[in-house]
Amino acid sequence: MARGPLLGEFMGTFVLLLLGNGVCAAVTLKRSKAQGAGWMVVAAGWALAVLCGIFVAQLFGSVDAHLSPAFTLAFAIKGQTFGKLLPFAAMQLAGAFCGAAVTWLFYLPHWAVTESQEAKLGVFATSPTFRRYSWALFCEATATFLLVIVAGSMSSKLVLTTGAVAGLSPLLGSGLIWSVGLSLGATTGYAINPVRDLGPRLAHFLLPVAGKGSSDWSYAWVPVLGPLLGAGLAGWVLRILGA
Repeated sequence: MARGPLLGEFMGTFVLLLLGNGVCAAVTLKRSKAQGAGWMVVAAGWALAVLCGIFVAQLFGSVDAHLSPAFTLAFAIKGQTFGKLLPFAAMQLAGAFCGAAVTWLFYLPHWAVTESQEAKLGVFATSPTFRRYSWALFCEATATFLLVIVAGSMSSKLVLTTGAVAGLSPLLGSGLIWSVGLSLGATTGYAINPVRDLGPRLAHFLLPVAGKGSSDWSYAWVPVLGPLLGAGLAGWVLRILGA
């Protein structure tokens, strides 16, 4: 595949999930040197994963560097152009799956010595602190709405009249993800991106992860639908504002 938007979305999302799931594995799996490092490390790891993913996506040809169907949907609604939605989503999902698969290989010896099936799934996918689907859906939708609104303001000429300084947007996005993770992530694990959860959950389901349990498909719709609802609403708000 030649350099271009689709390859960029695949590669950027691959890097995002390799580094994001990687920090979850580092903190969670037995005999990792970072085991037990805590939520601050997880949130920082995901924030930096976004930074790296955006730059890689742009390197391989995606100027948009959405890395998420939620962002693609929001900006499709904002601009009333939907041609990128399905192709981008397909490549983002493929990149997320491959990033999770490489994470599994990278930490290969650690799965067998980690007893908890829940902990292993948590490296790949999100779960709520309380099993209340409507509440978890609200959390995911709200966090994603905030994410997209703030990201939209960062790129809006209503805020930055001459646009952001070249190279600054990925840094701003990374800081935004860190803030969302620290403040709003501790209830559901903040998927805030449908493929961030669905791609790795598929990887958990299909790969021979040592001692794995259920992939918890009964919850899987929440971190897909919630971000899409929140992002769709945010895209509509940005369109109304002319951002």
